[in-house]
Amino acid sequence: MPVTLLVVGLVIFLGMHSFSMARRNRAALIARIGEGPYKGLYSLVTLLGIVLIAIGYGQYRASGYIPVWDPPVWTRHLALILVWLAFICLAAAYLPGRIKVRLKHPMLAGVKIWALAHLLANGDLGSILLFGSVLVWAVFARISAKRRDVAAQHGGTAAPAGWRNDVLAVVIGTAIYLAFVFWLHPWLIGVPVLPMRA
Repeated sequence: MPVTLLVVGLVIFLGMHSFSMARRNRAALIARIGEGPYKGLYSLVTLLGIVLIAIGYGQYRASGYIPVWDPPVWTRHLALILVWLAFICLAAAYLPGRIKVRLKHPMLAGVKIWALAHLLANGDLGSILLFGSVLVWAVFARISAKRRDVAAQHGGTAAPAGWRNDVLAVVIGTAIYLAFVFWLHPWLIGVPVLPMRA
């Protein structure tokens, strides 16, 4: 099947990330092999998953998309807005402010929004497998994080004074988003985000 390698990559990548949510098993493995080797193993397996996903999705696209449903045009317009919000969330993960306090886990929020946006705009089998599985993983990761109450363990959730970091998150997220829309997405993914003009 043209999606076999893609599925294998997703299983490896998301499986490794899911294992990190199983805190007891993770702690047992770290105790057995050490934190350094665990981080090295985690990085290698994650990289392998990313490489297989990239190659698998590329092979799938080269063999021809397998249509499942035909998204209406408005979903692509909505996806552009959602991806912009996703980039702001990702930036907010590194800039503690009111956005981060409100979302608690802006990185996971950004991943969920990003995956949902791509699901809305793409109706082929490979895209549904890729973005759907990432969305499902992100939902379970957020549930796991909520149960562990990670935010409370890291010093509370009080918002810093002022709006500086929130403004920076919006500005930086928007700048990276625009770079992806006009340059990086066509270059890295090979698919233009905006319709080509003659």
